[in-house]
Amino acid sequence: MRALIVEDNLTNRQLLIKLLSPFGETEVAVDGKEAVDIFHKSLALGERYSLICMDIMMPEVDGYEALAQIRQLEEENNVAPEDAAKVIMTTAVDSPSSVEEAKSLHCDGYLLKPIRKLKLMEELQRLELIPADVMG
Repeated sequence: MRALIVEDNLTNRQLLIKLLSPFGETEVAVDGKEAVDIFHKSLALGERYSLICMDIMMPEVDGYEALAQIRQLEEENNVAPEDAAKVIMTTAVDSPSSVEEAKSLHCDGYLLKPIRKLKLMEELQRLELIPADVMG
C-alpha cells in the first residue's frame, strides 16, 4: 500500500505515519495545495497512491477542495474508478453536513479525530487495503 498523509498538525501526521508505515510507503503533505502537487507528480510518474488520509481543515487549500482537485486529476488522466485512490477524510468536525460534503466529493471513508488505531484498521480493512486478519 502506498499512502499520502495530508495533515497540517505535526502530532497527527506522526501518528498516521506510525500507524500506516507497517503496511507500505507513506508520504506526507502539510496542506491541500502540496497534496494536489504531490498527487499530480505521482500520476505523471505512474506511481499511484492506494490511500490518501486527508485532513479537512487546513490552510491554503482545505481538504474538500484538495479532494475535488485530486478526483479531477484522476478523471483527466483516465484513472479507472477501481484504480482511484481511496480517500479517508480525517477531521475533528463531527457533523452530518461535513460527512455529506465529503461523500459528494467521492471520499471513501470519514474518521473523527483523535484517530484511533482500531477505527483506522477497520476502515483500511473495509476498503480492502489491508488483510482482514490484521489485528488493530
